[in-house]
Amino acid sequence: MTTQTIRFYHQGSVREVAGVPATRTVLQHLREDAFCTGTKEGCAEGDCGACTVVVGELDARGALALKAVNACIQFLPTLDGRALFTVEDLRAADGALHPVQQAMVDCHGSQCGFCTPGFVMSMWALYENQPADAGLPTRDEINAALSGNLCRCTGYRPIVEASQKMFDYPHYPRVTLDRAAIADTLRDLQRHDTFEYGAPDARGAAFGSSTFRAPVTLEAFATLRAAHPQARLLAGSTDVGLWVTKQFRDLGDILYIGNVAELKTIERDAQTLTIGAAVTLEDAYAALAVDYPELAELWTRFASLPIRNAGTLGGNVANGSPIGDSMPALLALGAEVVLRHGPTRRTLPLDAFYLGYQKTALAAGEFVAALRVPRPAGNLRFRTYKVSKRYDQDISAVCAAFALHLGADGAIQTARIAFGGMAATPKRAAQTEAVLNGATWNESTARQAMNALVADYQPLTDMRASSAYRLKVARNLLWRFHLETRQDAPLALLDVNAFGFAAALSGVAAVPDAAAAKEPL
Repeated sequence: MTTQTIRFYHQGSVREVAGVPATRTVLQHLREDAFCTGTKEGCAEGDCGACTVVVGELDARGALALKAVNACIQFLPTLDGRALFTVEDLRAADGALHPVQQAMVDCHGSQCGFCTPGFVMSMWALYENQPADAGLPTRDEINAALSGNLCRCTGYRPIVEASQKMFDYPHYPRVTLDRAAIADTLRDLQRHDTFEYGAPDARGAAFGSSTFRAPVTLEAFATLRAAHPQARLLAGSTDVGLWVTKQFRDLGDILYIGNVAELKTIERDAQTLTIGAAVTLEDAYAALAVDYPELAELWTRFASLPIRNAGTLGGNVANGSPIGDSMPALLALGAEVVLRHGPTRRTLPLDAFYLGYQKTALAAGEFVAALRVPRPAGNLRFRTYKVSKRYDQDISAVCAAFALHLGADGAIQTARIAFGGMAATPKRAAQTEAVLNGATWNESTARQAMNALVADYQPLTDMRASSAYRLKVARNLLWRFHLETRQDAPLALLDVNAFGFAAALSGVAAVPDAAAAKEPL
């Protein structure tokens, strides 16, 4: 088999790796091959943050962009053409601590120390990405940066304090990377054709080999997908990575979407927001929140920042999980999915894409190319709600989205309601929508719609919630939606959300309608 080496920047030089399985994780390489043991393994599923590293890549302008990600679920070949930074990189030549590390010491932010390198790398990404002229990050920005890191010793107060104090040392405004020099190195590493890496699978050469292919153009990706319909599509690895680390599955050949620039685009016209399938969740939600600021809370509560930095909206949709938090909102907004097979494209309404539990309308050799979301129009009332056991980084028990277009007389012209966690797929509430369409949006209508939800869903019972609980929560969320969007004296977020006070202070309070906000949050 012909194969290329994996090339990436690490610790001041270009590293080349070959002969390891395509599913070897970045964490395994760091600890077992590079002997960079500062990076820890805790959960092996991107939840605890002990493995947090920072990956640098060239953005659309050719500048270095830094993102905290989970090394435990990222496959090593995805580093090709990128830069890798770990806690060892923060050590100065003279042994002095970086301001991020010094702040952790001074604020007593570490006790057993196991989680500390992961926290430090999340803080370092925040430190490096904070513009010098932007002032200090807010408490909410710090909380978001640390949302993917768990600490069971000191608690979060001293770590949050360290995240504030790290900007106050005499070296401030910055102890920085030579971004320009690293960007120049990465430009030299960029592939102009498909990167193809082959190696024995995780069980050894006797069991065969798998090939990792990473095309750089959409045409090449479509051609390869049609030629290898059984290849495993890989985007952010936030789901597929767990198939390896938790289920010990062999993935076979892999087709990686993360190097196709054409699938990382976000475009707007007067009617539609189009989000490419390889756009990260963080960038996708930032774009969606410009038009729909009501998504702000769901944005920050979708997994964690390292997961959103790696995972893609296209992958979340294509995966078809019944508890995927993106889909209820997209279904309620009337989104469409753009599919491609070779040179042929077709567009489906998202609610026609899901056929059954983790079963979609994708044909062999076909892939999700983009999501198309209608831009706000008319008198829209829109909200999303997520109910889970933890506020941050948890799987939903119920995720709800409601969208009503009201006429001048207060009558509901169109109603779209969708839930996750209530059925085998993310699903619209057809019976409830029928009750709402044409009715006046008032208390009586809302209560009739709440009763209709029983005909739409027979939710299951599992470790997250019982069937009865889910149905009760779904009804109560519809009632909350009514309280927030009723014509007479709608309630503000501050009045209905236990976390509303902090959100209001940071400018994330609910707005009466989508047209009221013109700028991203």
